[in-house]
Amino acid sequence: MFIQTEDTPNPNSIKFLPGKDVCPERPMNFKSKDGCAESPLAQELFKIQHIDAVFFGKDFVTITKEESAEWGKIKSEILLSLMDFFSAGNDIILKKKQGSKASDTEDNKVISEIKEIIEQKVRPAVAQDGGDIIFHSFQNGIVRLELHGACSGCPSSTITLKSGIENMLKHYVPEVDSVEAVEGDVT
Repeated sequence: MFIQTEDTPNPNSIKFLPGKDVCPERPMNFKSKDGCAESPLAQELFKIQHIDAVFFGKDFVTITKEESAEWGKIKSEILLSLMDFFSAGNDIILKKKQGSKASDTEDNKVISEIKEIIEQKVRPAVAQDGGDIIFHSFQNGIVRLELHGACSGCPSSTITLKSGIENMLKHYVPEVDSVEAVEGDVT
């Protein structure tokens, strides 16, 4: 098995491409060893020292290291863990009872437009850089978005958020006044 890697705009994150689906249903973000009980793969990756976060996209894994760690010391260990895991054919996410995270019944036309623009125009672009942006809320003209994977903590994320996403949303949805990042988990 061959796993490709790509640098991301965030120097503390690398995107790993195993050449197969990782989490095609929905993105998942893990920020600690304690919060990854539903993913055997995330559990394995957090066994590696200096791993700060693990993000699963549709067909990639983004690993964020601690600021003080050097990639040269942990990248090969990450690659080995990923190869072993995928070669064994283990489940990435354990099956659990079905349930929805949030109800979309409160969605109105503006929120639907915002979500559609994010789905169609924003998420595919940031996924190329090993991250994801998820709609969190819209209130009083402010769109709040969760940044995950390489986007979380990326030095250029503020510029992307304000200059790119905010301008795009203002253009298509006049009710939008600004865009902010919020802390959140997709898991």
